[in-house]
Amino acid sequence: MSAPARPPAGAVAPAPALAVRGLTVRRGRLEVLRGIDLELRRGEVTVLLGPNGAGKSTLFGAVMGSIEPAGGRIEVEGRVAAAAQNAAFARRGVRANVELALAWWGVPRSERPRRAAAALAELGVGGLAERPARVLSGGEARRVHLARVLAVRPDVLLLDEPFAGLDPTARADVLYDLAAVLRDEDRATCVVVHDRAEAWALADRVLVLLAGRIAASGPPAEVLERPPSPAVARFLGFSGEIAIGDEVLMLRPGQVRLDPGGDLGGEVARKIPVEDGVRLELAVAGGRVFAVAPSPGPAVGERVALRAEGGIRFPRAAP
Repeated sequence: MSAPARPPAGAVAPAPALAVRGLTVRRGRLEVLRGIDLELRRGEVTVLLGPNGAGKSTLFGAVMGSIEPAGGRIEVEGRVAAAAQNAAFARRGVRANVELALAWWGVPRSERPRRAAAALAELGVGGLAERPARVLSGGEARRVHLARVLAVRPDVLLLDEPFAGLDPTARADVLYDLAAVLRDEDRATCVVVHDRAEAWALADRVLVLLAGRIAASGPPAEVLERPPSPAVARFLGFSGEIAIGDEVLMLRPGQVRLDPGGDLGGEVARKIPVEDGVRLELAVAGGRVFAVAPSPGPAVGERVALRAEGGIRFPRAAP
């Protein structure tokens, strides 16, 4: 099953189903969110990225009404539903758990079986409808958890780290199926993820939240490949930095490779085994970079020649 086509570039954006204007949230004297402005539009999947403590869950809590803002306003057109990270189920069967959610949202009793069955089938767990929810595997539980909120058919859907806690195989499978069903022209969706690959798979638009502020917003290719600031670049994996004149060149490990004919010299400062070989930290003139090389790789302290390709430049004075 393939994901629906994304809206063509340059298309007129629909009116937002949810708009956040100048949102500020405090905990004591600490500002957790500062002047947040964002819009979620129907037919669009927005992915929210940010490190732990950036304020992602606080933002969702404010939108859902469980956290009181200190300032700003939240405008919603329709119903908002959210799926938290942890899937908590009643001691009943799978379909009964989905129908319970529909009952809570006021869906007529006559519609609940059909809508529950349809949502479970969309997430590939239709065959588990009569199974007790307590015996589901991690991946199965996550699919049922997502089916439960999709069955509600909200106008605004918030998903908080839907792949958290899954093993790599289950994570990839759930991501594939969710990408195929998530986009709906009648619904605005926002998904919190931690992984750039997940953002690429799901997003029409990417937001980066750093220290309680929206630090970047735009299409995936724009934000993930051309971040607007060094702080966003570091968060997105541009871990290597080389000072060149009045600029700093920032590079991901995949943009640096060992090459005997390379024009950049470096010394291996650290070496860590990884799945695909070894990850090298390399001291170079003006900074340090990282690269992945086949095992066993050069020894710590060894001089090597490198080639850097791509990367992004910022003025050295940029914060």
